[in-house]
Amino acid sequence: MVEIDWRKHIHSDPGILGGKPVVRGTRISVELVLEYLSEGASHAEVIDGYPSLTEADIRAAIAFSNHLMMKEADSARREAA
Repeated sequence: MVEIDWRKHIHSDPGILGGKPVVRGTRISVELVLEYLSEGASHAEVIDGYPSLTEADIRAAIAFSNHLMMKEADSARREAA
């Protein structure tokens, strides 16, 4: 599987949803996408509900979340050392 550059799909703007990370060009938050996925929705179901989203947008939301988790883990390891 090709790694996706989430930076091309996800951004944050203080004027949109209070600065929450959103899918670029929408007001659809990464949080919302991840919530649907965590509740068992398929990528197709998310796209059916939000037709402006693409498969790449959903993968980018997941990659963004993973990026944040890795940063948090690195930070915790440095502080514990």
